[in-house]
Amino acid sequence: MGNSARFHPWIARLYDYINVYFEHRQAPAHREYLAREVSGTVVEIGAGTGTMLPYLERESAGVAEYCAVEPDPGMREQLARRLRDVAFDGDVVAARAEQLPFADDSADAVLASCVFCSIHDIDGALAEIARVLAPDGEFRFFEHVRSPGLVGRSQDLLTPLWRRAGGNCHLNREFLPRVSDHPALALTEAETHTAGHYPIREFARGRASPEPVAGRTAPSTTAAVSDR
Repeated sequence: MGNSARFHPWIARLYDYINVYFEHRQAPAHREYLAREVSGTVVEIGAGTGTMLPYLERESAGVAEYCAVEPDPGMREQLARRLRDVAFDGDVVAARAEQLPFADDSADAVLASCVFCSIHDIDGALAEIARVLAPDGEFRFFEHVRSPGLVGRSQDLLTPLWRRAGGNCHLNREFLPRVSDHPALALTEAETHTAGHYPIREFARGRASPEPVAGRTAPSTTAAVSDR
């Protein structure tokens, strides 16, 4: 989020309750995808209340250090409590994706789930992710995106009001093109899924590496999948 973002305390308090169906019925496979066999130093962008923590415990190949980046103070409070119960070392950092307080080439993996909808400077955040990733590191993401057709057009109409009520959350972000077109990242895998409930319907997940433009490889894409 940008420096002008305002945090609504009620969002942090109700976040887990609002998302209980999504997190229990639709998100697990995607969160497992994010966590599977990651190891070393792991940075999570917009870690929220800590929903990724149990997946990292179960699915990772051994997290040596976990750094949770979360600008919302209400979210950080809940996240810090959950972090005390995990088996790996971790820190909660009050920072934004556009200005990550980490050294160059210091992270083995950067994870992001349902956070780029609210980041003001997407390209700046992606540049920061590429900067902190080690040369053989990987960026993994799971983000809700604009739907095609009439649903997408309705999301365009709803977004101005939605972002005011929902902490700058945009319903109509086109995230995959921003990753694939970014000069500091090479998109290596991309999928789209139908999940959630209107007005949030389509999700994109994938992986990218901090490779130079000349070294890009075409992403391995699959057909859209329904998780309903």
